[in-house]
Amino acid sequence: MRIRLRYRKLGKVRFTSHRDVARCWERAFRTSGLPIASTEGFSPRPKMHFGLALSTSHESLGEYLDLDLLDPESDSVDLDALPAMLSGHLPDGIDIETVAVIDRSEPSLQEAVTSCTWQIEVPTLTIDQLRAAVDRLVASDTLPIVRERKGKPVSDDLRPGIVHLEVLDPTAVPADLAGPVLYAELATSPRSVRPSELMAVFDPPLIEGRVRRIRQLITENGATREPLPPGAPSMTLATAGVI
Repeated sequence: MRIRLRYRKLGKVRFTSHRDVARCWERAFRTSGLPIASTEGFSPRPKMHFGLALSTSHESLGEYLDLDLLDPESDSVDLDALPAMLSGHLPDGIDIETVAVIDRSEPSLQEAVTSCTWQIEVPTLTIDQLRAAVDRLVASDTLPIVRERKGKPVSDDLRPGIVHLEVLDPTAVPADLAGPVLYAELATSPRSVRPSELMAVFDPPLIEGRVRRIRQLITENGATREPLPPGAPSMTLATAGVI
């Protein structure tokens, strides 16, 4: 059986690296007794597959993790109770919200996700200044940026990767974020756009405060949705501070 978890990463745990977070998950599997399958070879590891990596210091309301469970042992796993049970073995700030069974033939999260939505604090501007800066950027036909590929600087255009950009309504800003706050949907293919790159193409460049990923999205039949099967509990938009 393959299951997909959606979990949050909030608070001080945002300063934990992706590698250390992976170790926390492995420890949680051992201590909880979850019957997770392992790789073969001299150094077997749990069969887990993360979504797009989250930069250290960034938070998230929508992280995903695929797990392969042993059969037939998985038949005895209570999927409804799994989020609370497994969250109790994870560091404070990492909380599992939803578990769903997925087909093993589905594309990996790395392949399937086409964009991510973000909330980005901009502590150095007023809300009116930020709105004016966003209007200028959105009106631009091109947004040149220099990226590094294979150790060499390469000129690129960031504009096609900015799917949506606006200043979050003050009434929708979560209590633990300080306004003004950008709400952005940034593409992840054919090349991923990072929040730091978005801030760099403003004129002048903006300083980012707290950064929070809200959702990872896949495109299916011309529409976007989160990477969970139909019928799985969806994220409440009000929880994410989006109206």
